[in-house]
Amino acid sequence: MKIPFRELTTWTAAAAVALCSYAKAAEGLEHQMMVQRACEAAIWAMPAAAMIDFEKATKRDLGGDVNDVVYVSKPFASRHGFLTANDVTPYAWSSMSTEDGPLVVEVPPANDKVGYFGTIVDAWDVPLIDVGTTGHDKGKGAKYLLLPPGHEGDIPEGYVAVPATTYNSGFSFRPVMKADATFEDTTAYAKELKIYHLSEADNPPATKHIDAFPKKYGSLPTYDMTYFQDIYDVINREPVREQDKAMMALLAGIGIEKGKPFEPTADQEKAMLEGLSRAYDWMQAYFTTDGKAVLPWWEDRKWYMWNFAEGQAEAGFPYVTEDRILIDERSGGSFFWITYLPKNLGGGTFYLTGLRTADGEMFNGKDTYKLTVPPDTPANDFWSVIVYSMKSKGFVEDVDRVGLSSRQLDQMKKNADGSVDIYFAPKPVENFESNTIPTGEDFFLLFRLYGPDKSFFTKKWKLDDVQKIR
Repeated sequence: MKIPFRELTTWTAAAAVALCSYAKAAEGLEHQMMVQRACEAAIWAMPAAAMIDFEKATKRDLGGDVNDVVYVSKPFASRHGFLTANDVTPYAWSSMSTEDGPLVVEVPPANDKVGYFGTIVDAWDVPLIDVGTTGHDKGKGAKYLLLPPGHEGDIPEGYVAVPATTYNSGFSFRPVMKADATFEDTTAYAKELKIYHLSEADNPPATKHIDAFPKKYGSLPTYDMTYFQDIYDVINREPVREQDKAMMALLAGIGIEKGKPFEPTADQEKAMLEGLSRAYDWMQAYFTTDGKAVLPWWEDRKWYMWNFAEGQAEAGFPYVTEDRILIDERSGGSFFWITYLPKNLGGGTFYLTGLRTADGEMFNGKDTYKLTVPPDTPANDFWSVIVYSMKSKGFVEDVDRVGLSSRQLDQMKKNADGSVDIYFAPKPVENFESNTIPTGEDFFLLFRLYGPDKSFFTKKWKLDDVQKIR
């Protein structure tokens, strides 16, 4: 059958218009797919990005390298970018690699001044083993032998084998200080940490120890294209696990592939940044929503406890079950704002998270707030309260104080009943300068109880809500 020329040309024109529409639609769909893949990749990779940024900060800011020991000779200050760190104890930490073979981490025995507690974690921040006074060695010290993926060699006598599925790992140790211990004692103790390869065990080279206290140190994840560079770097130096293969396919769609250069096009960069923005907003919402990352500790207060995914604390925080990887829970519920979870959760410290006033308003950097801490706060050791940036989850930068604690009561003004009013404000509160923690941006609080006693866990004692006063 012949189609009349007029009908044919009309049909051809209509088909051309339709194909053009399909092409435009496909172009829009491709952009949206890249945005979605970037969003999911950012959420999936959160713990790995947070871990590799410690290594990059050590190299960039301190001139250090993997297998160096970094420590602070005094507690952290606002110039130190570290997810929800405390400003009370001087940490020691390291980024390590077993790419050249099994690695020894020598943890010294506790002495009459100082001991350690902390955890060695893998490249995904999964706890491998707890060390120190509350860990495997119970304060007696040990030689922990980190094994690369698939290692099958014999374990020499005298070592604690720590197998891993990643080449890269890290630790963060905090000192347990006796009453008369000084920061000079913690510094000397940090310098007793040793890291070397097993192949060098007969004559270990000196470990490089770096004091980060005087320097600006920024290990906080940044939510720009460097975030995707972090993802690229992680997947290119670690073995692809079975559980990661589906994500490898999605990453290829935004230019991140194992063994290939990372050279995103302008269109890919635009989509990736849009997806990253969505991921960041989603993790922020997860962090601040009741029932997600946090749960109320008291029904009639705006103080929250951490809400880890069911069964994860008991399992050692692998964030993997028989059925799935807990991607949302490990990002928004943990590693967006904390690192170095212990393999075995203890009760030596309890963290209360403050996000809102008594009226339910989120804290902002313009208003002035007050928290009254009673004299009978059930912390056998001490309590502290620290302000953190809601944006970065680290300290507010460029301030002279990030927190206050009961160790500083002699420097603060106290009320007649022995309680103390602590202010959170963009500027020092007149006549209460020593009681003020600077803000200047949206923030949240962590109120730590070191050595909480029974009255805290029975909830007979309650901490008042933060009040907005102007």
